[in-house]
Amino acid sequence: MATKPLLYLEEYKLKQDANDYGLADELWDFERFKQQLQIVVVRYDENELEFDMIGVSCAVANVFRRLMLSEVPSMAIEKVHIYNNTSIIQDEVLAHRLGLIPLRADPRMFEYKANETDPPTAQDTLEFELKVKCTRKTKDVNEMTNNDNMYKNHSIYSGQIKWIPIGNQSTVYTEAAVGPIDDDILISKMRPGHEFDIKLFAMKGVGKDHAKFSPVATVSYRLLPDIKLNRPVMGNDARLLQKCFSPGVIEIAKDDHAYVKDARYDSCSRNVYRYPQIADAVTIARVRNHFIFSVESLGALKPDVIFVEAVKVLKKKCQKFLKEIKV
Repeated sequence: MATKPLLYLEEYKLKQDANDYGLADELWDFERFKQQLQIVVVRYDENELEFDMIGVSCAVANVFRRLMLSEVPSMAIEKVHIYNNTSIIQDEVLAHRLGLIPLRADPRMFEYKANETDPPTAQDTLEFELKVKCTRKTKDVNEMTNNDNMYKNHSIYSGQIKWIPIGNQSTVYTEAAVGPIDDDILISKMRPGHEFDIKLFAMKGVGKDHAKFSPVATVSYRLLPDIKLNRPVMGNDARLLQKCFSPGVIEIAKDDHAYVKDARYDSCSRNVYRYPQIADAVTIARVRNHFIFSVESLGALKPDVIFVEAVKVLKKKCQKFLKEIKV
């Protein structure tokens, strides 16, 4: 079995393994890359995915992080036509806030708009409307302190945005499939006399143009921790050692000695080096070519789909580059 390439975390510095010369000494070999590359799904919830990418350099891992963040497209509100706004929120602030409301529309079903001045079509645009007015429910407010009893539409939420189909969109989509992902996103607080009359136009875009087009809340990666005990640690020292690491990393056996249960979720904070009596009892390292990815989707695309779309984007970039160098 090949030795894992480790980066050791000492008290004040990082140290490379004596037998590992790092990226500078590695020559690219496609066949070896195919043999070493592994994708292992560790946890998959509705909108969250945790997976391991093994056998790649940090450059390759960072490519996928950046692609998922900024080059996988999504639909977002791009144009806001405000016909009436008598609330206390300025027009430009309101437009910005509306643009950041995530939509459930699948971007793969739409095309990029060729020209911003072109009229909206069913293939490249979704149209919405927000038309609400705050009114007083009753004139007798002497004994009322609850806004819900006093006013109608005093809080405007994303669920009040209505979809207006363009062309044949009503036969292809449903309002639940293209509208806001969450209905309880607060847009504005209002009082009697405040009114919105707004048209919203959503288009396809990418996160490198504006963050509202990013399909993810966050994408991050970190190196897999590798923790080893160099000697037995017993009693009070074992309990102190346990407190130096994240919960679940170090456990204490029935005979009162410490052992490494699961190093995966350790934060590698190096707190152990604060205590001289146990500083030499543990070796903390990270596996240089083992990346733990966390992908949190906003909901329009599933996190595994976002990763596959990022792979497709990278493939297109590579094909374009190869085409350019052949010319």
